[in-house]
Amino acid sequence: MALILCLETATTNCSLALSKDGTLLALKEDKSNNYSHAEKLHVFIDEVLKENDLSVADLDAIAVSKGPGSYTGLRIGVSTAKGLCFSLDIPLISIATLTALSAQVKSEKGFVIPMLDARRMEVYSAVFDAELKIRETKAEVLDENSFLDYLEKAKTIFIGNGVEKFQEICTHPNAEFMVDKLPSAKEMCSLAEAKYKISDTEDVAYFEPYYLKDFIAG
Repeated sequence: MALILCLETATTNCSLALSKDGTLLALKEDKSNNYSHAEKLHVFIDEVLKENDLSVADLDAIAVSKGPGSYTGLRIGVSTAKGLCFSLDIPLISIATLTALSAQVKSEKGFVIPMLDARRMEVYSAVFDAELKIRETKAEVLDENSFLDYLEKAKTIFIGNGVEKFQEICTHPNAEFMVDKLPSAKEMCSLAEAKYKISDTEDVAYFEPYYLKDFIAG
């Protein structure tokens, strides 16, 4: 039984959700192509709480998308979450960005492969089946043979802003593409509640985003 504020800033989608007991109460997003997190995130927090007659003091925990994704976006989300948790003395919950992205796909068979753009022909990806993650998150360069082991076994759904570049080189009949999909705080609600129930939380002082790759300027 928890009121949790979920923050998703790993891509250009500045997304915030408020959940109670894992059920979505409110959602605010800015899916523009520009990174608006610094300008919009705190405004969204204030608006969502006011619209639901709540204050930050009513929150039981903060959940944040931990990455991989945009370095700047992740830093803004994580620093905001940590600041709130520290000032309110409430738990910090981290949600893997690709896990939340994969939750947008409702499929009981085959595989789901969320992928986020990581420059040029590289993506961040993981592999899920209907039950759990079956391959860890990786940064990998795409070619026509990527994910062939999964495609040969069953229908495989690719989702995320890295999908379009793979769609151009993959012609396998078992491949299904969901393009232009971005991670959203909406799918974080049930994931955060499950972690809250078992006290699967982070150390507010030491938690850092999961960048996966070192930052390269320019």
